[in-house]
Amino acid sequence: MHSSVDSSSDAPGLDLDRPLPLRRLVYLEEGDEVTVGSPETDTYAVLPADGAELVRMLADGVTPREAARRYEAEHGESVDIADLVEALVDLDLVRSADAPAEESAPVRWQRLGRAVFSRPALIGYALVTALAVVEMIRVPRLVPRIDNLFFSSSYTLVVLMLFFGQAPLLALHEAFHALAGRRLGLRSRLSVGRRLVYLVLETSLDGLVSVPRRKRYLPIMAGMLADVLAIAVLTLVADATHGAARGVASVCLAVAYATTLRLAWQGFFYLRTDLYVLLSTLLGSVNLHAAATDVLRNAVRRGTGRTPLDLSVHHPVDRRAARWYAWLMVVGYAFTLTVFAGVVVPTAYRLLHDMWLRLTGHASAAGRLDSLVLMVLTLAQTGAVVVLAARERRAARSA
Repeated sequence: MHSSVDSSSDAPGLDLDRPLPLRRLVYLEEGDEVTVGSPETDTYAVLPADGAELVRMLADGVTPREAARRYEAEHGESVDIADLVEALVDLDLVRSADAPAEESAPVRWQRLGRAVFSRPALIGYALVTALAVVEMIRVPRLVPRIDNLFFSSSYTLVVLMLFFGQAPLLALHEAFHALAGRRLGLRSRLSVGRRLVYLVLETSLDGLVSVPRRKRYLPIMAGMLADVLAIAVLTLVADATHGAARGVASVCLAVAYATTLRLAWQGFFYLRTDLYVLLSTLLGSVNLHAAATDVLRNAVRRGTGRTPLDLSVHHPVDRRAARWYAWLMVVGYAFTLTVFAGVVVPTAYRLLHDMWLRLTGHASAAGRLDSLVLMVLTLAQTGAVVVLAARERRAARSA
């Protein structure tokens, strides 16, 4: 925040002698740092305490030049106030001079969010989950396993049923994130992203940084809570319909197993999953992933005799935590390989082996058609991932 540049260095088009029309700002103090931002735009920045002090003066109507003079009188150092003002403009925290102050529209679905995460509701979720666990112990066939995926001889039906069965559960996962945030008055955005070779939905809760840390944990864990609840309900439905509607039970077990795999995905720490966000929040880190990645790179560099990377560019909290979190990332890689070897490889082998037999004449016309449709669906998903990856790369280059 400190600079040797004097406050008189006016930027082009910037009047430092007029009050700055800032949006409605919120401040969250955590140790020596303060998160400053606006719920209107969902843009936030982490500033040192003296930087937040300057912003507060500007928000109170003090002109930038006067704020810089007061800062220098109190701290004995000059500050580049024009640079700070330009940063506030870049963050969209400054409204146009002729625009009236906007009243923030109330966040929708707050009441529903409070109901979904009320104490009675949470107790109910716990009871349903406990009942499902008891039933899995009592009836071992209800335990998620890979054979549950192949509930039909038509692989196209299996893939489509899993896709359309997982779609509402993915939406439920993200809806729990959003509702847990909206109960706190935070806005959310839903977008399509990519993790490795899979398309995923992502809920952005930028305003989460503006609430006390203890209130962030439920919005972060809400998606995993939804997954656990979905597995429990599907298991209980499968148990209840096993005799009368065996087909329904088989589909429920297949979707429950797919949801279990999605829940296991949270252990892939290097992908910055919900568990990573939870751990980062607990530690108060800024970019733990980047610091831990550099720690791992340095381990390789030292082993190959190359110069280690400079870790001082990372936040002190990140540097301390990265010493052990880097190896947790290694555990995540190992877990990924385990899932790949134990689930992906056997499933892919069974599909490809049977498709090959069908396409080479060891099946009926319906069986060959089923295999061809499955190939088209697989290629379509792969193509969508490639297109999204190309867009991400172009966006990164433009940035």
